[in-house]
Amino acid sequence: MLEIAAACYALVALLVVGLAGWLASVAKRDVSLVDTLWSLLFLLALVVYVTLSAAPLEQRGILVLVLVALWSLRLSLHIGWRSRGKPEDRRYAAMRERNEPGFVWKSIYLVFGLQALLAWIIATPLAVAATGSAPLGWLDTAGIALWIFGFLFESIGDAQLARFVSNPANRAQVMDRGLWRYTRHPNYFGEACVWWGYW
Repeated sequence: MLEIAAACYALVALLVVGLAGWLASVAKRDVSLVDTLWSLLFLLALVVYVTLSAAPLEQRGILVLVLVALWSLRLSLHIGWRSRGKPEDRRYAAMRERNEPGFVWKSIYLVFGLQALLAWIIATPLAVAATGSAPLGWLDTAGIALWIFGFLFESIGDAQLARFVSNPANRAQVMDRGLWRYTRHPNYFGEACVWWGYW
């Protein structure tokens, strides 16, 4: 059972990191760095839950922690690398324009606070799984297999798209090779499989 105190501490930790992200975004005038933070918020929440849990960390907890860490770090590094040296993402630039004057202050709750709150809510089932004591079974094996499939699918899809975009000959073309031949968004499909695997 998830302890209320651990849940409260996790929320505070996420809000503090969100505030730090907001301060960095003010300095850079770029709130799109929240996308790099997004997956790390799940890892932070899970680490807080596991650290403060009265229950000992068992096999499933270790498994969930490792899977979330791998997913979180890969996604954060990928998004950070993809956005390096680029201006603010056009979606956030449009949000900035719609919410002026004062977007710099509004972005505390519109962007960073909201992302922290959503990550806290979405991470709760992961925390329940990580702090539970039920033994591993065949469903865990199926979940791990689905997670691995999704993780590889989105990682390969991201790498294929990065290679495609880096070639100037492909400018203004649609990626329809590799995994992108089978699904319009292999990264989203892979992500959905990862989360079904967690479930």
